[in-house]
Amino acid sequence: MQYFFIVLLLGLSGCMGIPDGIEPIQGFEVNRYLGKWYEIARLDHTFERGLQRVTADYSMRQDGGIKVINRGFDEKSHTWDEAEGKAYFVKDVKAGHLKVSFFGPFYASYIIFGLGNDYEYSLVTSSNRSYLWLLSRTPVIDETLKSDLTKRMADLGFETQSLIFVEQPSEPNMDNKYGG
Repeated sequence: MQYFFIVLLLGLSGCMGIPDGIEPIQGFEVNRYLGKWYEIARLDHTFERGLQRVTADYSMRQDGGIKVINRGFDEKSHTWDEAEGKAYFVKDVKAGHLKVSFFGPFYASYIIFGLGNDYEYSLVTSSNRSYLWLLSRTPVIDETLKSDLTKRMADLGFETQSLIFVEQPSEPNMDNKYGG
């Protein structure tokens, strides 16, 4: 079921650009970004369609890159979909602009353009505004923060009226409901 992440890569492959008006965060600290992130919201794409409980886990690779494990629960088939990728900084390790690959030599932009002071949330896009993710360190975020971040994304030209808000467990033991 790695299909959904392969389609992600193919859809984004070769696109290392940054959308006009979007600036990768500066002063990025990769060690603070490592670990588990919960997908709170995203724009719809075929590679994630129907998936809930989506997470991304980041860890260091021996070659200095970042190992990426994306995982989501397909509610129709009641199965987990998982893919492993790798990411590398495009230029500066202190800038939130990376390239990510889930399939061979094809890379896509991974641009962190918003990041909480304590790395509690992350706003991510790719080479154009049709890709957008709101990630959090916790499965649920405060409604005021969610509203503020949604407004910020809208102000930057993203189609936030089309955001899909992802079902995540509100309690740690809810993973058992899905066999994860």
